[in-house]
Amino acid sequence: MRFINEATHDLTYDDVFMVPSRSELSSRMDVDLSSIDGTGTTIPLVVANMTAIAGRRMAETIARRGGLTVIPQDIPHGVVNEVITWVKQRHPFFDTPITLSPQSTVADAVSLLHKRAHGAVVVVEGGKPVGIITEEDCKSVDRFTQLGQVMSKNLITMPDTLGAREAFEFLNQHRHKLAPVVSPNGDLVGIMTRLGALRGTLYSPALDAQGRLRIAAAVGINGDVAAKAAALIESGVDVLVVDTAHGHQKKMLEALAAIRSINPTVPIVAGNVVTAQGTHDLVEAGANIIKVGVGPGAMCTTRMQTGVGRPQFSAVLECATEAKKLGAHVWADGGVRHPRDVALALAAGASQVMIGSWFAGTYESPGDLQSDATGRLFKESFGMASARAVAARTSKEDEFERARKALFEEGISTSRMFLNPTRPGVEDLLDEIIAGVRSAFTYAGAHNITEFADRATVGIQSSAGYAEGRPLHSSWSN
Repeated sequence: MRFINEATHDLTYDDVFMVPSRSELSSRMDVDLSSIDGTGTTIPLVVANMTAIAGRRMAETIARRGGLTVIPQDIPHGVVNEVITWVKQRHPFFDTPITLSPQSTVADAVSLLHKRAHGAVVVVEGGKPVGIITEEDCKSVDRFTQLGQVMSKNLITMPDTLGAREAFEFLNQHRHKLAPVVSPNGDLVGIMTRLGALRGTLYSPALDAQGRLRIAAAVGINGDVAAKAAALIESGVDVLVVDTAHGHQKKMLEALAAIRSINPTVPIVAGNVVTAQGTHDLVEAGANIIKVGVGPGAMCTTRMQTGVGRPQFSAVLECATEAKKLGAHVWADGGVRHPRDVALALAAGASQVMIGSWFAGTYESPGDLQSDATGRLFKESFGMASARAVAARTSKEDEFERARKALFEEGISTSRMFLNPTRPGVEDLLDEIIAGVRSAFTYAGAHNITEFADRATVGIQSSAGYAEGRPLHSSWSN
């Protein structure tokens, strides 16, 4: 990457822009977004290890489209093990259906319909689909009515042998938006939508050596870190993230040494840092990938509370430059608000971009779907250093210690993340982000992530320059 004008201060994503270069690419689809850091992703997006965002539904959905989700460190290992096992058992192409029996009630269906973006419940009997329930079927129906009485019985099932284009043509031919997918003996395998079939032609799943969806998990730097890491690797995690707010400290270096002593077979990510020296020290201690970012996250109050942090574009650029010298990589963690920010993080040298709060307001995030007084749907998000997160993390400690630690918080404990009516699912957001990133690569004339970081030409702009680039959704004249 090169600058066209000189930077005299540290830069955020809003402070910079990219200028086009000569390109030989004829299409966005000529771009390969596969990872260069050994994590096995096919798009450079990682879901941040935040309790309100990174759950099993998110992990499955993101991996099916080529990304990676990091399960938070605060969750008991038994639960994390179940999540990893569950995700590894999901189909790499067909979506996981929500299932109920004919004896289940409309109330049961309504409580589950928004757990997945496809918005349908498959009614199953003896392992075989016998009907479909959508939100429309539940309107003006007594909530105790059994599904067998209201389900759509005009059922079209799709064989599990179809590829992406064939699946789309099957649904188009039968004039259905979705269909249950069945094995040759009629057992339910999954569910497929027209949009899902189209996405199957645009994305490739992130798969491990056994052809299963990939998933990552985090550990902290306290306690028996080596034992925790070994347990996660034994459970089948594909990437291990050693995570703390201030990564450039003695306990992090000791944690990395402890993990290296067990000879881990997966990439080790460590952070967070914002300097070349922090990057150097964590790589020297055993990390393969460094997580960069202090304070740019939407739920983070660290900069306002402590004055500590660094504008994210400059932090990523400096850390990525140092990591490259050492044969390592960096993940840009936080500060992403628009697809342009993802592209700029990659231009600065990141191998992946972590996203948190942006994905909180989607069907796939773990929170319960709620609505405000106007009927707008939202989910709650919170920072991982907030009082809410600290309370969960210290649940096994005595009341005195919990009360004492609750005095020190950095982060928002509750924030409403509204679902975008036109992009309510995380895959909808992926479409928006990846379309923008692919287009940015074509403007730079880059076929892949490495070429993009080499070829990107960046300039520094004023706030007026940034404002000029924002679309206007209504008339600006009288």
